[in-house]
Amino acid sequence: MSAIETTTRETVLHRHRGDLGTSPSSCTTTRTTVVRPLDDGEVRVRNSFVQVTAVMADLMAENTGLPMPGYLLGAPLWGGAIGTVIETASTALPVGTVVSHMSGWREESVGLSETFWPVSESMVRHPEQVLNQGVTAYHGMVDIARVGLGDVVFVTGAAGGVGSLAGQIAKARGAAQVIGSAGTDEKAEYLVEELGFDAAVNYRRGDVLDRLRDLAPDGIDVLFDTVGGSQFEDAVQAAAPRARMALCGALAGQVTGGHAGHPHLDLMTAIVKELEIRPFSTGHTPDQLQAWHEHAAQWHGEGLLVFPHTIVPGGLDAAPGALDDLLRGAFRGAVLVQL
Repeated sequence: MSAIETTTRETVLHRHRGDLGTSPSSCTTTRTTVVRPLDDGEVRVRNSFVQVTAVMADLMAENTGLPMPGYLLGAPLWGGAIGTVIETASTALPVGTVVSHMSGWREESVGLSETFWPVSESMVRHPEQVLNQGVTAYHGMVDIARVGLGDVVFVTGAAGGVGSLAGQIAKARGAAQVIGSAGTDEKAEYLVEELGFDAAVNYRRGDVLDRLRDLAPDGIDVLFDTVGGSQFEDAVQAAAPRARMALCGALAGQVTGGHAGHPHLDLMTAIVKELEIRPFSTGHTPDQLQAWHEHAAQWHGEGLLVFPHTIVPGGLDAAPGALDDLLRGAFRGAVLVQL
């Protein structure tokens, strides 16, 4: 094993993101720091992959309004990562242990051993099976929307890290029809041909409502919404009576702000149809995490679940730009930066 470097690099927040149109990468900088000695019970991990998610852009705001800590000025960003223990002052995690953790956005992470979780060595080759947003998709689709046998489901942002898993979960739970939306014809084809969606629409064509009415003439029973904006408005119009709507994100507003971030609710339609509209946050309990991991293992073993992902090369310097590109819809599935 090579000697531990005396310096390492990390990505920090150098200014808050005030305007939703501001690129996240313009709010970050990369700095070099001196490697410090370990305290008792700590380990040093050399990271192999760091996860990039849309919520990270929101965490750059001065007041996030989210049920999780925002990024602090001058401090390293945090996020999911996989790495290998290269130095240890803990008997719990020997050198060479592969771990996952939430201290990403840096080449090396140091912390108490209990903040790192051992994973199979194969996870270095298949990081997408750990660094994914499946628990969000599972909680929203199963606990919030209660998807089940025979449901007609519409998933917005279906080629993204959450939506791509949400649609597959709906199919695994017995949904009769799963429709996804994406921003290109290529992504729409990918949803059907690779992920098993029954149909997909390109929302940029501006005919989402017409397509939903054609594809689901009796209405959609479940909406899993990661986008907001006009697609949420269209889903309300295309909903079946007593449809359940799980609101997971507002990507349209994260990118452009304005009306896209504050869609109009046709209240009379919602009342007449008795729609159940439930926003939910991304904070998760141990029970939710356990439920996702158990079902993910089962469905993956049965061939009902794959983990769409994009690996971005280029090391730590590529991470801020990858977040910019994610918000622009450049990727499929989970986005992982290889260090």
